[in-house]
Amino acid sequence: MSDFLAAAVQLTSTSDPETNFSAAEEQIDLAARRGAELIGLPENFAFIGEPDQRLAIAPALADQASQFLITMARRYQVVILGGGFPVPVGDGAHTWQRAQLVGRDGQVLASYDKIHLFDVDLPDGSSYRESSSFMPGSSPPPVVDVPGLCRVGVSICYDVRFPELYRHLVGAGAELLMIPAAFTAFTGKDHWQVLLQARAIENTAYVLAPAQTGSDVGRRFSHGHSMVIDPWGTVLADAGVSQGAAVAPVDLDHLARIRSQMPCLQHRRSTVF
Repeated sequence: MSDFLAAAVQLTSTSDPETNFSAAEEQIDLAARRGAELIGLPENFAFIGEPDQRLAIAPALADQASQFLITMARRYQVVILGGGFPVPVGDGAHTWQRAQLVGRDGQVLASYDKIHLFDVDLPDGSSYRESSSFMPGSSPPPVVDVPGLCRVGVSICYDVRFPELYRHLVGAGAELLMIPAAFTAFTGKDHWQVLLQARAIENTAYVLAPAQTGSDVGRRFSHGHSMVIDPWGTVLADAGVSQGAAVAPVDLDHLARIRSQMPCLQHRRSTVF
């Protein structure tokens, strides 16, 4: 197979995991009915809420979220990325933010704990300190050869600002870069699409970017605009600001043509730096 449909699901997750799982399954079902074979859920798809609540429920929620992904993959016969759910570190104060890629048969193909944490003071007065309750992962992001589809590289949200991470993924063979996110509305309006297109263009790779949208428990506003972008940087689908999904074809023949016409990955002169 040289082409298939991919879906970047867009959600407004809450502090109620059951509500979130129900909303996610609704969008998975709709995407699968449209023919999507690879489906991405955004960061925090299972829970958005106060850190104390997240820490308290993380042991049970980590297992529940993983099992949900396994069940969805088997039920709808699709490959699914859960873009981020809390997993307890074991110190009583922090969780990892874990993305998990699951194959059609329910096998966990890869797990990745977010390595870049969003500790930022924004000009609008908002402050974010992910490191106060999250622990950065210690392993590099994975690349997975998904049978019948393509080679997928996994990352999470703030990672998108670190281009060397995506060079690592493409160097390991990635053809499609998954960037699930809960991007803030303030930064998203100026940076989200630009960063996604840059990662696609400079790596001549597809980008699948599922995102959170709207207000989560009154704490922050997420930008939305889940996207599928081709290796030329063309936005193939944009979910806007409502819950739903961006669905578009991933064509490996198209990718091969672009990499042949624009062979910048072969022209790198890393030895001179």
